[in-house]
Amino acid sequence: HVQLVESGGGSVQAGGSLRLSCIASGYSVSTGYMAWFRQAPGEEREGVAVIHTGGDATYYGDSVKGRFTISQDNSKKTVYLQMNSLKPEDTAVYYCALGGEQLKFRLWRGYVGYWGPGTQVTVS
Repeated sequence: HVQLVESGGGSVQAGGSLRLSCIASGYSVSTGYMAWFRQAPGEEREGVAVIHTGGDATYYGDSVKGRFTISQDNSKKTVYLQMNSLKPEDTAVYYCALGGEQLKFRLWRGYVGYWGPGTQVTVS
């Protein structure tokens, strides 16, 4: 079965950078869309970025465009989220997700089939 495990979260000062990693197992590399979502306390889970596992097409939420970059290493079944110019409002639990093609049209949690447990990112 599909398993997703995130790592790389932590605390950083505003303006700093972090890189999150998500190791995936149990699915065919070329058939899905891997995404990052985040959820701050009291807020809805928000889509951040998505990448097609069978290619390199990427899509981003408006709040992170130009600051965050999603990438992948299919040989390692790993997806990364490079986060630069971090702001306090980026503070949230970040979740790795696997879903279908609908994610490239809308980064919506309803299009996700599998979730990782999440990793905390705190920006102060």
